[in-house]
Amino acid sequence: MAMAKAISKWIGPLAALAIVASCSGSAINNAQLERYTAAEIYQRGEFELSKNRPDDAAEYFGEIERLYPYSEWAKRALIMQAFSYHRDNDYPNSRASAQRFLDFYPADSDAAYAQYLLALSYYDQIDDIGRDQGLTFQALQALRVVIERYPNSEYARSAVLKFDLAFDHLAAKEMEIGRYYLKKGHYTAAANRFRVVVEQFQTTTHTAEALHRLVESYLALGLNAEAQTAAAILGHNFKSTGWYEDSFALLGGKGLSPSAGEGAGWLSQIYRQVIRGAWI
Repeated sequence: MAMAKAISKWIGPLAALAIVASCSGSAINNAQLERYTAAEIYQRGEFELSKNRPDDAAEYFGEIERLYPYSEWAKRALIMQAFSYHRDNDYPNSRASAQRFLDFYPADSDAAYAQYLLALSYYDQIDDIGRDQGLTFQALQALRVVIERYPNSEYARSAVLKFDLAFDHLAAKEMEIGRYYLKKGHYTAAANRFRVVVEQFQTTTHTAEALHRLVESYLALGLNAEAQTAAAILGHNFKSTGWYEDSFALLGGKGLSPSAGEGAGWLSQIYRQVIRGAWI
């Protein structure tokens, strides 16, 4: 929706229709383009978008920047070029055009949209959790810029939602690896992954399961105090979930119950902070 608004913002009643009629197909003739005004070339770019040829549209918008540099039309074309590349799933070029717009026009009213497009160029490439998450980190960084630098823009709300989803995505990656180690019997490695989720991704949807998996891992390692404390934190925050019921049953099978143990290491600190409110 935001992209559609960006397009319609620049679509106006242009009288010069010659370029649309004279340029057959979608091939770009640079020599021929030099005979037309920036407005006419811009209109051709819009025409290509309307025909679902975003790659050709991006080239036309780029020609405006080449033929009419530093003009108002060049500025408009640059943001539209970034949009066109993104629509064509050409994320590196979309990112490059958006960054160039930010470099040239940092105070422009469309700077927020350029930053949002830049963030999307990372976000829309986030793969399923089984693959490298480098792009997720980059998406988070770029989305944070939208949120912090342009909090009153129309893109801030969408950036917040996407930031939360990307953040949850990273937690899911840690959980996937932790489950793999747990299944293979590598309990210490598994516990370390679940600890990352509890400490660094507390606001995500994976915290309850991470605490339960810590109970499983610590019981397997014979670290009963740690398992009991993890269950106590789980019970305080997620008592109505199936994860707590499972943890309670696991502890009960060993004659234990959820409680905060002094020898529970890092979990004791989490317990003090979350349950007792003692931050020192």
